[in-house]
Amino acid sequence: MTARRNGGGCRPGCGACCIAPSISSAIPGMPAGKPAGVRCAQLDADNLCRLFGDPRRPAVCERFAFDPDLCGEHRHQALARIAALEVAT
Repeated sequence: MTARRNGGGCRPGCGACCIAPSISSAIPGMPAGKPAGVRCAQLDADNLCRLFGDPRRPAVCERFAFDPDLCGEHRHQALARIAALEVAT
């Protein structure tokens, strides 16, 4: 959910990890978390996390790291792969 790209890290404007997975912990604006496939309330119009660097950011989001095998070459691959992982778990 990071807005920064660090040497092969997250692609700015991707937002796949803020849409595809379910999040069971509370998120500001989504006190019951969010179901898979639903856009996080904290994802802005540019697909950047409004809570990046904010202590209110859920721990699960903080721990989610860019992985080229999971995130693929572009946003559509990331959405599909994270959604498939969500279904498998």
